[in-house]
Amino acid sequence: MRCPNCNSKDIGKIGSHQFYCWGCFIELTVNGEKMSVYQVEEDGTLSSLDDLFFEEIPQDFPQIHASN
Repeated sequence: MRCPNCNSKDIGKIGSHQFYCWGCFIELTVNGEKMSVYQVEEDGTLSSLDDLFFEEIPQDFPQIHASN
């Protein structure tokens, strides 16, 4: 797993579906195929960064799936 922000592999597991990037200090939540990205604020609260990383794809836009 690589961080979507800094591409670091220095990811630590902090919960059953939660991870923390030690490269850029963001928290990642993975639920199935969906990933959410959060900034940890000074008071410990989380602010979503999903709008910076994930765009909404229009329904009529053709989707291409890459094989792994």
